[in-house]
Amino acid sequence: MSKSIVYLIPTVLDEAAVETIPAYVLDAIKHCQVFFVEDERTTRRYFKKIWKEMVIDDYTWVTIEKRSENSTPAFNGLLQQGKNIGIVSEAGCPGIADPGQRLVKAAHEAGASVKPLVGPNSILLALMASGLNGQQFQFVGYLPVEASERDKRIRALEDESARKNCTQIFIETPYRNNVLLEAIVKVCKPGSRLCIAAGLTGAAEFIKTKTISDWKRNLPDLHKKPAIFCLLSA
Repeated sequence: MSKSIVYLIPTVLDEAAVETIPAYVLDAIKHCQVFFVEDERTTRRYFKKIWKEMVIDDYTWVTIEKRSENSTPAFNGLLQQGKNIGIVSEAGCPGIADPGQRLVKAAHEAGASVKPLVGPNSILLALMASGLNGQQFQFVGYLPVEASERDKRIRALEDESARKNCTQIFIETPYRNNVLLEAIVKVCKPGSRLCIAAGLTGAAEFIKTKTISDWKRNLPDLHKKPAIFCLLSA
């Protein structure tokens, strides 16, 4: 059984919003010897903002590969050495819509202690602010890129929302946001409600919930803006 502690370290959704990070996150960072990160440069910059005195080269840095299972052997080796490890995603909380989940699985299998830390999460923030059903909801990730398959998936999610009274939460690559939004208002029923939460915690934060018919009158420009979509059927 490993004596390591694996800290799941939240990061900012907006680089300027360091006030959204609780003070105890810094204590966890100081307890680590190794960091597994999605982007080393971004994480180093973030850490220096909350801990100016940090000596970056005193720590071991490992980039989580896109196929995170490829990072698992190195991770397991460090657990065997008893190292305390921090896992850091590119934005928000590790393990939530994030490749770090495989490393967390490996930590449990090795008998290490796993410590999740509180921080901003765009999925939960959007749901909290949506006014939609927070008792029953599901995050379904990305929708298909191909138009007919995307439209079919949107219809299926809306139908399921109606049957279960369930809020459907999904995302898109920021440069395709406008295409997705146009598809939603084309496919969905006029009375269904859609929340768009973009740029969360940033200076240009945008959170609005309207019926599909209301959105049709004035669609926002979401191009290249990180956004969460929450849909509840009429």
